[in-house]
Amino acid sequence: MSVALSEHLPLLATAQDGTQKLRGLILELAVRGKLVPQDSISDKESWKRGLFSDFFSLEYGDNLPAPKRTGTGEYPVYGSNGVVGTHNECRVKAPCIVVGRKGSAGALNLCRETGCWVTDVAYYCIPPSGIDLDFAFALFHTLGLDNLGKGIKPGLSRNEAYSLPVAIPSVAEQHRIVAKVDELMALCDRLEAEHSDAATAHERLVATLLGTLTQSADATDLAANWQRLADHFDTLFTTESSLDALKQTILQLAVMGKLVPQDPNDEPASNFLKLIAQDRARRVEGKTKKLDPLPPVGEDKRPFVLPAGWEWIPFGNATICRDGERVPVSQDERNQRERLYDYYGASGVIDKIDGYLFDKPLLLIGEDGANLVNRSTPIAFIARGKYWVNNHAHVIDGLSESYLRFLTLFINAIDLKPYVTGTAQPKMNQAKMNSIPLALPPEAEQHRIVAKVDELLALVDRLKAGITESRTRQAQLADTLIETALKAT
Repeated sequence: MSVALSEHLPLLATAQDGTQKLRGLILELAVRGKLVPQDSISDKESWKRGLFSDFFSLEYGDNLPAPKRTGTGEYPVYGSNGVVGTHNECRVKAPCIVVGRKGSAGALNLCRETGCWVTDVAYYCIPPSGIDLDFAFALFHTLGLDNLGKGIKPGLSRNEAYSLPVAIPSVAEQHRIVAKVDELMALCDRLEAEHSDAATAHERLVATLLGTLTQSADATDLAANWQRLADHFDTLFTTESSLDALKQTILQLAVMGKLVPQDPNDEPASNFLKLIAQDRARRVEGKTKKLDPLPPVGEDKRPFVLPAGWEWIPFGNATICRDGERVPVSQDERNQRERLYDYYGASGVIDKIDGYLFDKPLLLIGEDGANLVNRSTPIAFIARGKYWVNNHAHVIDGLSESYLRFLTLFINAIDLKPYVTGTAQPKMNQAKMNSIPLALPPEAEQHRIVAKVDELLALVDRLKAGITESRTRQAQLADTLIETALKAT
């Protein structure tokens, strides 16, 4: 391996898929005879070249269904991608390389035991005298066996493997190569572990420091905590996950009344609640079904202290739920209809359809799905224009679009786990959603909060874009270094 390449090992290890690429490079250099120096000219000339079939044979394994395995631990039983059990008999009586034939076609595993059982979904190879087992294992990794037999083929055909060109050095050089590969793979392990440990520590540090913001006792304390983070911004917020955490903290501060200053001249939220009540009454006027109000939010249900002028109210008392107007349409039926209007599901637009159910901005909130728990995408979002909604997203109407925008960021800011039922199939039903305690600011402050959140999240998104661009450049540089190293051989 060249000195220049060695100097860039940390870069290669931290690039996207860097360690995996670095391991591949090490093996490629090894089997080309470029990883360790040859002792003499004769060493270079001692390499034997030919086809895979000139040196190796892939033997079929023997069927051994799970019920017939004893599980008593004497010999490992190999499937297409590793050990799948144990048995009291062995069919392969020497250390070997196990090559996936069906399922994980081309997957490689090394058995150092003097006996094992390889099932019929895999091949096994016992290298002949004069070829070191570990060298052969390294060589097999460079042949692209996992890329053979794809598509309509059921698995890896050994005839395709037999036609691959290979080169074998002297036994002495094989041993030197294996020793160097082991040394460099251990270095990769350390680089990978260091990178993983550093990333975990960084993530924990960011979470702790951001937590000081939401736990700030007052405006002075909050300003001091913000300043501490600002002083180290360039070292704290350097990853996509740290910026995602910052975005979530911004939302949390917004709905707690800690993102923009309160104005004593604002009309209190109690006045806004009167407008909401009037709007709800007007919408049900003349209808047989009334909107029964939920009980007020009790003291034990209030997660934080509100600023002056704010009010607690059950979400269901502050909104109009239009779930009854949703109509699910199967994929098969949608495929037969013209694709004109957005068709919404729990996490956004999932298709197009030839009609629409709604023609005004409304708040959609995911009703079910793993996103309720893992929050990989926003749970609440505004739908606009003409569109259709299936029964996997709640449809929420309100006093105005600007009010719905505040509700959107509120739902995306809070922890919804207390309102989600089920683990295999998470769901937030209408009753649970309606019971969410809503911290409602004065109307004027709602507008200031939404504007400030939009401004800050746009800045964070630009930072994330910069990180993505930087990682792309880093990956390109890593690929170039690897390509250069291989060409130099």
